[in-house]
Amino acid sequence: MDIQQPLALLGGLTPAQFMRRHWQKKPLLVRQAIPQFAPPVLRTELFALAAQEGVESRLVQLVKGAWKLRHGPFSRRALPALQQPDWTLLVQGVDLHNDAVHALMQQFRFVPEARLDDLMISYASNGGGVGPHFDSYDVFLLQAHGKRRWRIGRQKDLSLRDGIPLKILAEFEPEEEFVLEPGDMLYLPPRYAHDGIAEGECMTYSIGFRAPARAELAQELLVRLAEDAGEDDHPLLYRDAGQDAVAQPAHIPSGLQDFAREALSRALAQPLVLERALGEYLTEPKPSVWFEPGDTRVMLEGVRLDRKSRMMYDAHHIFINGESYRAAGRDATLMRRLADERRLSARDLARASDDALELLSSWCDAGWAHVWAGGE
Repeated sequence: MDIQQPLALLGGLTPAQFMRRHWQKKPLLVRQAIPQFAPPVLRTELFALAAQEGVESRLVQLVKGAWKLRHGPFSRRALPALQQPDWTLLVQGVDLHNDAVHALMQQFRFVPEARLDDLMISYASNGGGVGPHFDSYDVFLLQAHGKRRWRIGRQKDLSLRDGIPLKILAEFEPEEEFVLEPGDMLYLPPRYAHDGIAEGECMTYSIGFRAPARAELAQELLVRLAEDAGEDDHPLLYRDAGQDAVAQPAHIPSGLQDFAREALSRALAQPLVLERALGEYLTEPKPSVWFEPGDTRVMLEGVRLDRKSRMMYDAHHIFINGESYRAAGRDATLMRRLADERRLSARDLARASDDALELLSSWCDAGWAHVWAGGE
């Protein structure tokens, strides 16, 4: 992607300008970000997805002034009538199940892949919404069908209402108001309060981003570090030959604390161990994701990543679906191109080593990648 090229998606801004001026700073309203936008997922298809096991879905209703929340899967009979007002169906991760939606998400890859999460579709009947709230992450709200009225504001008081199943702001103070029509898009930075109400039947696509909490990230990395910290058949055990007799046996010896501290320091001191753990964590598929085994004719045709595959790289590694590989030279360049462009042509593969081709074949066999006939 040319990050210096103005995009209609960003209201004529280049990706570089958007990231500098708006990302995590201030909202951006773009009229006709995608002109004449035709939603790739229709209502019936969305309802069918919500009925599937392994697809995260939620139903939010406002009934006689009371908020109600249910989790899917939902059969069509479990959903309210279309004419009934004030209900919303939220279906998470639609990009994992639909190629056109996955392709739509690729337009937002001017943000690092490590931050891109998923695309949620919100279907709402007239008056439907989820109440005034804020997200802890950046979000692009693309209107796909019908109209939705958005009220937004910089919210200082983030306290929530008690006794309801949703995180709804107790005191919402809107500052601006917009009605979005198909193709319009609103970007909001984290913690920017917003409330969207459907004006008639509508669908909104929410492109969300990952923002791991520091404590969550530390926990994940420590677990992975522990897995890599295994020693040989003769592990170094704690020894305390100079330990004195104690009158307070419950007191933890300082020597044991030092031994634990050194164990953690040695784990962190291993070359690239933290970088490897981070890359594996960032590309780990969600628990509901599974892959169907595929074709392995990659030496004859091009190859493309499965829409569910997460692939990234750093200066020393290639990461895909929670696994890491050391990479250097021409093969590293090739694999980085695959991660960036999500496909390789037959001409690209002609320059790959036998080891790289074998690796790609194993990924195709696992369903992580597929033969791309268009790559000839």
